[in-house]
Amino acid sequence: MSCLFCKIVEGKIPSTAVYQDEFLYAFADVNPQAPVHVLIVPREHIASLSDANEKNRELLGHLLLAAAKIARDKDLAKGYRIVVNTGEDGGQSVEHLHLHLLGGRQLSWPPG
Repeated sequence: MSCLFCKIVEGKIPSTAVYQDEFLYAFADVNPQAPVHVLIVPREHIASLSDANEKNRELLGHLLLAAAKIARDKDLAKGYRIVVNTGEDGGQSVEHLHLHLLGGRQLSWPPG
Protein backbone atom coordinates (compact mmCIF):
# COMPACT_ATOMS: atom_id res chain seq x y z
CA MET A 1 0.00 0.00 0.00
CA SER A 2 1.31 3.45 -0.84
CA CYS A 3 -0.50 5.29 1.97
CA LEU A 4 1.85 7.74 3.71
CA PHE A 5 0.28 7.24 7.14
CA CYS A 6 0.27 3.44 6.80
CA LYS A 7 4.00 3.63 6.14
CA ILE A 8 4.49 5.86 9.21
CA VAL A 9 2.41 3.51 11.39
CA GLU A 10 4.48 0.55 10.14
CA GLY A 11 7.73 2.38 10.93
CA LYS A 12 8.82 2.54 7.28
CA ILE A 13 8.91 6.35 7.47
CA PRO A 14 10.44 7.97 10.58
CA SER A 15 8.24 10.00 12.89
CA THR A 16 8.28 11.39 16.40
CA ALA A 17 5.94 9.17 18.40
CA VAL A 18 3.75 10.86 20.99
CA TYR A 19 1.47 7.97 21.97
CA GLN A 20 0.59 4.55 20.65
CA ASP A 21 -1.45 1.51 21.49
CA GLU A 22 -2.81 -1.49 19.62
CA PHE A 23 -5.42 0.64 17.81
CA LEU A 24 -3.65 3.90 16.97
CA TYR A 25 -0.39 5.71 16.51
CA ALA A 26 0.01 9.40 17.37
CA PHE A 27 2.96 11.47 16.20
CA ALA A 28 4.15 15.06 15.92
CA ASP A 29 3.11 16.82 12.71
CA VAL A 30 6.15 17.72 10.58
CA ASN A 31 4.49 21.02 9.60
CA PRO A 32 2.96 22.16 12.91
CA GLN A 33 0.22 24.78 12.86
CA ALA A 34 0.37 25.34 16.63
CA PRO A 35 2.95 24.79 19.38
CA VAL A 36 1.36 21.37 19.92
CA HIS A 37 0.24 19.63 16.71
CA VAL A 38 -0.20 15.89 16.95
CA LEU A 39 -1.68 13.58 14.32
CA ILE A 40 -3.69 10.68 15.72
CA VAL A 41 -3.98 7.88 13.18
CA PRO A 42 -5.81 4.56 13.44
CA ARG A 43 -3.60 1.58 12.64
CA GLU A 44 -6.41 0.27 10.44
CA HIS A 45 -6.51 2.01 7.08
CA ILE A 46 -9.76 3.95 6.72
CA ALA A 47 -9.54 6.49 3.91
CA SER A 48 -11.65 9.19 5.58
CA LEU A 49 -14.39 9.76 8.12
CA SER A 50 -16.85 9.36 5.25
CA ASP A 51 -15.60 5.78 4.83
CA ALA A 52 -16.04 4.88 8.50
CA ASN A 53 -19.04 2.74 9.35
CA GLU A 54 -20.80 1.08 12.25
CA LYS A 55 -17.97 -1.44 12.74
CA ASN A 56 -15.63 1.52 13.41
CA ARG A 57 -17.78 2.93 16.25
CA GLU A 58 -15.46 1.86 19.08
CA LEU A 59 -12.34 2.87 17.17
CA LEU A 60 -13.70 6.38 16.56
CA GLY A 61 -14.46 6.79 20.25
CA HIS A 62 -11.02 5.44 21.12
CA LEU A 63 -9.38 8.05 18.87
CA LEU A 64 -11.16 10.86 20.72
CA LEU A 65 -10.34 9.46 24.15
CA ALA A 66 -6.69 9.12 23.12
CA ALA A 67 -6.73 12.76 21.92
CA ALA A 68 -7.98 13.85 25.36
CA LYS A 69 -5.24 11.80 27.07
CA ILE A 70 -2.55 13.28 24.85
CA ALA A 71 -3.90 16.78 25.54
CA ARG A 72 -3.66 16.13 29.29
CA ASP A 73 -0.15 14.74 28.87
CA LYS A 74 0.82 17.85 26.86
CA ASP A 75 -0.61 20.11 29.62
CA LEU A 76 -3.25 21.69 27.38
CA ALA A 77 -5.54 22.49 30.32
CA LYS A 78 -6.36 25.93 28.83
CA GLY A 79 -7.86 24.24 25.77
CA TYR A 80 -7.18 22.57 22.47
CA ARG A 81 -8.85 21.76 19.17
CA ILE A 82 -9.52 18.45 17.47
CA VAL A 83 -9.86 18.66 13.68
CA VAL A 84 -10.88 15.94 11.23
CA ASN A 85 -10.51 17.09 7.63
CA THR A 86 -12.68 15.01 5.31
CA GLY A 87 -12.41 15.04 1.53
CA GLU A 88 -10.80 17.51 -0.82
CA ASP A 89 -13.07 20.45 0.05
CA GLY A 90 -12.58 19.67 3.75
CA GLY A 91 -8.81 20.03 3.40
CA GLN A 92 -7.89 16.34 3.71
CA SER A 93 -4.45 15.91 2.13
CA VAL A 94 -3.69 12.30 3.15
CA GLU A 95 -6.30 9.65 2.41
CA HIS A 96 -6.10 7.97 5.81
CA LEU A 97 -8.45 9.04 8.58
CA HIS A 98 -6.62 11.12 11.17
CA LEU A 99 -7.29 13.63 13.91
CA HIS A 100 -5.29 16.81 14.34
CA LEU A 101 -4.76 17.79 17.98
CA LEU A 102 -3.83 21.49 18.09
CA GLY A 103 -3.04 23.53 21.17
CA GLY A 104 -0.54 25.57 23.10
CA ARG A 105 -1.86 28.96 21.96
CA GLN A 106 -5.14 30.82 21.49
CA LEU A 107 -6.81 29.38 18.38
CA SER A 108 -8.89 31.69 16.22
CA TRP A 109 -12.40 31.11 14.87
CA PRO A 110 -13.51 30.50 12.21
CA PRO A 111 -10.58 28.19 11.39
CA GLY A 112 -10.73 28.26 7.59
